[in-house]
Amino acid sequence: MSAKHPIICCTGSSGAGTTSVRRTFEQIFRREKINAAYIEGDAFHRYSREEMKAKMADAEEVHNTAFSHFGEEANLLAELEGVFRTYGDIGTGKTRHYVHDAEEALQYKAPSGTFTEWEEIPYGTDLLFYEGLHGAAVTKNVNLSRHADLKIGVVPVLNLEWIQKIHRDKEDRGYSDEAVMETILRRMPDYVHYIIPQFTQTDINFQRIPTVDTSNPFIARSIPTPDESMVVIRFRSPRGIDFSYLLSMIHDSFMSRANSIVIPGGKLDIAMQLILTPMILQLMERKRRTFF
Repeated sequence: MSAKHPIICCTGSSGAGTTSVRRTFEQIFRREKINAAYIEGDAFHRYSREEMKAKMADAEEVHNTAFSHFGEEANLLAELEGVFRTYGDIGTGKTRHYVHDAEEALQYKAPSGTFTEWEEIPYGTDLLFYEGLHGAAVTKNVNLSRHADLKIGVVPVLNLEWIQKIHRDKEDRGYSDEAVMETILRRMPDYVHYIIPQFTQTDINFQRIPTVDTSNPFIARSIPTPDESMVVIRFRSPRGIDFSYLLSMIHDSFMSRANSIVIPGGKLDIAMQLILTPMILQLMERKRRTFF
């Protein structure tokens, strides 16, 4: 953690919705005139798309059916922790970009499924924002959680997370039902060991819960809409959270526990704005005080 160079992490599984949360942070940064540096978890995968396919084939040959992007072996977690540490110390570090598709291939002038060259984060940014799989990961070898000043977990209930992933992979990537199911099964051990434990480290968790039947995610014709959902917002420490204010500002919300508030799914963006804006401004005020 660093007062001079704060770090915010948004962590969650593939298909959980971290990209949508990132857009809310971008709105806050733009409105509050905060110059944020961004890094993506995908940039710290160890292998390109083709290399990963080869590594998975090698793993299957030795009956390892649980090799996945969720695990430590397939990621550069030590290097990611090094970026967090360096940014916290001096406000910079090296990152790169994973090229997801043909559109990004044109933008970054690199083949889809590969990485751009490593580049320095420019000096002078106000904070670092990470979005990806492992922002609060703690293993025998790394402790990413200790470097972040604000950690956000995005955790839909599991069947909803699967529905979101199934629709994304089938519609955007052309995967079959069988291929998506195989990916889910292969990732499950690493999901249990590396993804889930992070949500005890996060400061706030946003968990979307559908109010429609999602019992078989593989036959769901559509992703439940925000209006067909509720969101449980859990604070690791409720100290300093003005729940009365949140309840008055977010209609139809209620407290479920002393550290949790439940809101209609369609009110998620306004809830995040109300909750996160003062927290981000506190980080900026702490930063200002270290320089003056």
